[in-house]
Amino acid sequence: MPHPASLQVQPESSDDRKSLLNKLGPGLITGAADDDPSGIATYSQAGAQFGFSMLWTVFFTYPLMVGIQLISARIGRVSGRGLASNMRRHYPPWLLYAMVGLLLIANTINIAADISAMGAALKLIIGGSAQWYAVGFGVASLLLQVFIPYKRYVRILKWFTLALLAYVATVFVIHVPWAEALTRTLAPHLSWKPEYITTVVAVFGTTISPYLFFWQASEEVEDLRANPHAQPLIKQPDQAKASLRDIKIDTLIGMGFSNLVAFFIILTTAVTLNLHGITDIQTSAQAASALRPIAGDFAFMLFSAGIIGTGLLAIPVLAGSSAYALSGAFKWKNSLEYTPLRAKGFYGIIILSTVIGVALGFTPINPIKALYWSAVINGVISVPIMVVMMLMAVRPEIMGRFVLSPRLRMLGWLATLMMALAVGAMFWTMRSTS
Repeated sequence: MPHPASLQVQPESSDDRKSLLNKLGPGLITGAADDDPSGIATYSQAGAQFGFSMLWTVFFTYPLMVGIQLISARIGRVSGRGLASNMRRHYPPWLLYAMVGLLLIANTINIAADISAMGAALKLIIGGSAQWYAVGFGVASLLLQVFIPYKRYVRILKWFTLALLAYVATVFVIHVPWAEALTRTLAPHLSWKPEYITTVVAVFGTTISPYLFFWQASEEVEDLRANPHAQPLIKQPDQAKASLRDIKIDTLIGMGFSNLVAFFIILTTAVTLNLHGITDIQTSAQAASALRPIAGDFAFMLFSAGIIGTGLLAIPVLAGSSAYALSGAFKWKNSLEYTPLRAKGFYGIIILSTVIGVALGFTPINPIKALYWSAVINGVISVPIMVVMMLMAVRPEIMGRFVLSPRLRMLGWLATLMMALAVGAMFWTMRSTS
């Protein structure tokens, strides 16, 4: 007679025949959300200021991004809990509350910057009030998150990832000297000037961000709950082969998509803005506006539409990662599948962070300075979060027999070291320019 636990395993033929699109989920959405309007501004500035000399960063960060996101996803899938829930069970409360509190602040500022950028982008396209457009985007994002169950909502988020194709298409409506671009990518002109190091740090910080860790781990848990046949791998190791394979494919493709789009944004601004002497770009909308007289209306429309589409994807990820983190820290019920009445604290954080993000657009606070401090906060918390993740991922009481392999452990610690160096460089440049 078969063991009862074996009856919970999904039939092998059904799992193996899933389409690639169905296998893509948390990794694809996480990677695409990384290219939010604030990230687009960072990549645009990198291309405008330094041209092809910043293209190498995208390829350098790809394996690091894959490694750390794979680790966060594995923690969620193996343990059946998000990062904050695991931290609460195994680490001091002061450490958890400090990191979650700073994450909430940074994410809320980022939401404000992204919503403002979306409003400004729509104003560029059709005119009108950027602030009221921002309100509309905030309300739309809240309605989607609060009233649509996770199974349907995740399909909507997958469609939003297609907005990033706008930046792939933009490259094909402008002239690109591909031989020079590829040569400079593989053999870049590096510099030790503070402004160059600052931009490299900004690209690193945009590519590897704490909210992405919390989101992907929590979405693996959401997928687990949504599948009646699935169990945390620590309880049902028979499901490990298919699950870990799908997570790997999902993360490789999601982070590859993210970095490919970042490459095209840097490339687009390098061959248009940089070559025409426009080297100071502060916002994604400013990049779109500067692109118009150089690359034409079609490139401008693609770039602007991409800002709106990526914002619609990024805002729920930012707000959701804050909600998952605080819910895990305070042991609240948390799931996008629950109704608001069943998970009041979880949805309360989503609503609060989005509303504050919208409200900041009506204050005299400079969004560029706010985003700068958001980057500083993310830098402060990214390294300790990554260190804790690496320590969790090798603890048998959390991961069972699925502790990290030596190769993934090495890649994760390398990503952590690179982020520590980037944060150190950020503070060095801040000190040298003050």
